[in-house]
Amino acid sequence: MSPGYSRTPQSRKLGLRAGQRVALDDPPPEWGLTEPPDGLLAPGTDGGADLIVAFFRTAAEIAERLPALAQRVFPAGAIWAAWPRRAAGHDSDITDDVVRGFAIEQGLVDVKVAAIDDDWSGLRLVWRVSNR
Repeated sequence: MSPGYSRTPQSRKLGLRAGQRVALDDPPPEWGLTEPPDGLLAPGTDGGADLIVAFFRTAAEIAERLPALAQRVFPAGAIWAAWPRRAAGHDSDITDDVVRGFAIEQGLVDVKVAAIDDDWSGLRLVWRVSNR
């Protein structure tokens, strides 16, 4: 995949760095990290990760899966909650406001929004400092 219209490399958008424990959660079959930095690590044996890129196709999936994902990045990790981009012609009941609503319920806040590729939008979620 190319960096897309923004020309920003995907690894930079996602904040990937060597030494991070990174997990993909329910990615589309054809999806993968493009040009990831050397030295990314698998999640810990307990599933803990520094960064999770989670793909959601419906708002109901966010409600179902986000609580467990949030625990996997506690206290200082991040989740990229990704959903199909409407600008790419996909139909979805998810918007950034929908993701924010579920995130706040879990004690998470969003710190960045980006098109993570041509087909997926994403919000970077982290634990609110007062909840760490």
